[in-house]
Amino acid sequence: MRIPLILLAATAAIATPLIAQQAMQAPGTKSTAAITGGTYSADPNHTLVSWEVNHLGFTPYFGLFGDISGTLTLDPKNPAASKVDITIPVSKVTTASAGLTAHMLRAGKDGGKPDFFGPAPADAKFVSTSVKPLGRDKATVVGNLTLNGITKPVTLAVTFYGAGKMPAQMGGKENVGFEATTTLMRSDFGVDMGIPMVSDAVKLKIAAAFQK
Repeated sequence: MRIPLILLAATAAIATPLIAQQAMQAPGTKSTAAITGGTYSADPNHTLVSWEVNHLGFTPYFGLFGDISGTLTLDPKNPAASKVDITIPVSKVTTASAGLTAHMLRAGKDGGKPDFFGPAPADAKFVSTSVKPLGRDKATVVGNLTLNGITKPVTLAVTFYGAGKMPAQMGGKENVGFEATTTLMRSDFGVDMGIPMVSDAVKLKIAAAFQK
């Protein structure tokens, strides 16, 4: 029995993109050998800082900072010489509640101190002061965090996530990414509204994407 040409054509039309999709691979790799040296810029579309607090002892509550800018200088042969300088626009804080987001950015009552950041908060800034490699894919990064006009030292636990070169049709840039975590006390930075009903301790989880 002969297969109609129209059926063969339809089968080929379906199979071709499926085969092409199977042949594609993500350009990033977990191998640290893919990291190239130089100065990278933070990718504002894929760099995120999530924060988590204990809400009344019942549940955790999450929020995000995005649109992050800055630079990372890397030397794969000397990771301890790496440097990072990151700026976080506090005014672009995001929560699941429009009311809470507005509360975090509203002015203080009757000209008083805002409960959280106020309507025109200065950008937060993290500048590294030391990097201590821990094996091939982890490091402890110490730096100064300036938030709400106050500067304090903060220590980040950093894990390498992936590196590689983007395809030419996607810009062809070198990429490198990391995850980082830390816990800070918000009262250290003058943000003490609601303590202890809402925890003083704030857990940070950072997805750091860089390109050059």
